[in-house]
Amino acid sequence: MYVNIINSYRTVITVCDKELLGKTFEEGNKQLDIKESFYKGEEGKIMATEEIKKIIQVWAQEDATFNIVGEKSIQLFLQKNIIDKNSVRNINKIPYAMILL
Repeated sequence: MYVNIINSYRTVITVCDKELLGKTFEEGNKQLDIKESFYKGEEGKIMATEEIKKIIQVWAQEDATFNIVGEKSIQLFLQKNIIDKNSVRNINKIPYAMILL
């Protein structure tokens, strides 16, 4: 999975399954554009699940926004009880969630 931490007025943490990076999915009038510049960025990198769990644990306690895309990424956040199934949406069978903490 790719993780990117974007520092702005509110920290944005992006997490996406590596095979989705750079792809666009459409369904009706909805579009999910998994741009490399946002989900990978200059600082983004592929991380192991255990590393991502540590990041989630730290940033879930802060004033952060999470953008999560992909089955593996979503499952990780569900397991950590950061999101629930009701907050997950799908575009062309690709799950995603955006949350503010």
